[in-house]
Amino acid sequence: MKDLILGVDPGSRNTGFGVVEVSGSRVSHVEHGVITLKESWPLPERLKQLQAELHNLYTRYEIRTTVVEKIFFGKNADSAFKLGHARGVCLLVSAQHGSEVAEYAARYVKKCVTGSGAASKDHVQMVVFNLLRVAQSVAKFDASDALALALTHSRVREVEARLKRAMEGSV
Repeated sequence: MKDLILGVDPGSRNTGFGVVEVSGSRVSHVEHGVITLKESWPLPERLKQLQAELHNLYTRYEIRTTVVEKIFFGKNADSAFKLGHARGVCLLVSAQHGSEVAEYAARYVKKCVTGSGAASKDHVQMVVFNLLRVAQSVAKFDASDALALALTHSRVREVEARLKRAMEGSV
């Protein structure tokens, strides 16, 4: 059974996205990129553009699951609120398109992908691109972080399926 997973690294200026296809235990790269929102635009205009760009992704692909990075508390409250608004748009568009939503913290994703929750963005990007056989190019970390989210969810789901099969076998 083939399944498309969209990873989203939300931001009020740059939102990374990554689409992977899961077929059994095989995960393959479909697309990744960054939705760039002009800082000079008022926040409502940026959120409107983010909604439109995400809608286009859901229209192009039959995405069954969306994985969004959990919010973290930084030092700047204004930035955190803007991030929260962008994250809300991501969750809303996902719900509008009937996509299941999963959320993971950045440290968990780093640990799942690289083995270390303190891994650098460079290291995460290298591992993700190697695992998904994506040509090493100059890519924004927002995009590789989004792919890491999608990859993490595919792994979590595979482990959950194995545990379920094991539990059913022991009954």
